[in-house]
Amino acid sequence: MKNPVLPDITDLHILDALQDDIPLVSRPFAAIARRLGISEQVLLDRLRRLQDEGIVRGISPTLESRHMGLAAATLIAIHVPETRVHEIAATISSYPEVSHNFRRDHYYTLWFTLSGKNEDDLRHVLAEILRRTGIADRDVLNLPTVKKLKVDVRFSFLTDEEREDTRGSA
Repeated sequence: MKNPVLPDITDLHILDALQDDIPLVSRPFAAIARRLGISEQVLLDRLRRLQDEGIVRGISPTLESRHMGLAAATLIAIHVPETRVHEIAATISSYPEVSHNFRRDHYYTLWFTLSGKNEDDLRHVLAEILRRTGIADRDVLNLPTVKKLKVDVRFSFLTDEEREDTRGSA
């Protein structure tokens, strides 16, 4: 097993910049690299390394589900026998209505989100998942979205002084 490489100050500037909106231009990484004072190739090489190290899992858009016709959402928690966690997680993840599916060390072992056009759609999908997996209603915690709050979560990788110096050292 290779030793992990910790991010240096340039990596931290890159990670900080990727939490901002990515410019909608033909070469967004070139624009970000210019802002950081490094070349596009350096930025891409570093991103590949950060991905290989497991620090960056991916870069993807944040979608507004309501604008896509998905007006209903719920967080589901289910109690799953330890011996069936992987099997049941795979079944849950096979549904396009599921956007997140994760395991917790808790009585409710698997947690996932469902999105749909309306509450009836959600009830039907959940009922089908429970039927297919054999999970009883008593082992389900259904937490429907009552009010949607958007929280802009950003991780602070730099001190204020480091952030002031927007140029990473390549």
